[in-house]
Amino acid sequence: MRAPIAGVVTGIASVVVFSTSVLAAPAAKLPPDASATTFFNGQPFTAATTSNVKFKMTFTADNKMKREPSKGGGGGARGEGTWKLSTDGFCTTWKGAKENCFTVVSAGDNKWSVMKGSSILATWSK
Repeated sequence: MRAPIAGVVTGIASVVVFSTSVLAAPAAKLPPDASATTFFNGQPFTAATTSNVKFKMTFTADNKMKREPSKGGGGGARGEGTWKLSTDGFCTTWKGAKENCFTVVSAGDNKWSVMKGSSILATWSK
């Protein structure tokens, strides 16, 4: 009696997992030119790390960037560097560090996730 019930439970669980993965819409990736228009225009915006350290970020049209810790934002260091668009998103080089490249995906109203591969590194908001 237990074997048929276990089979039914396993089958239902499989359908739920499969249906959820099929029906879940992937996050909309922001094309590089839209990233430039939205963020790399000299206007400051807020960036928050996954550990909730907040910064005021500014990317200027001359490919320079800076970050300043937000008041009450949990610490963080000031920084300066350069940015450039890439095929899939953008790349940054902070002073004293090597280049890293990212993609930006929509995360809700006026929020975007900054991704490196499949990992979220930060959330940007305006």
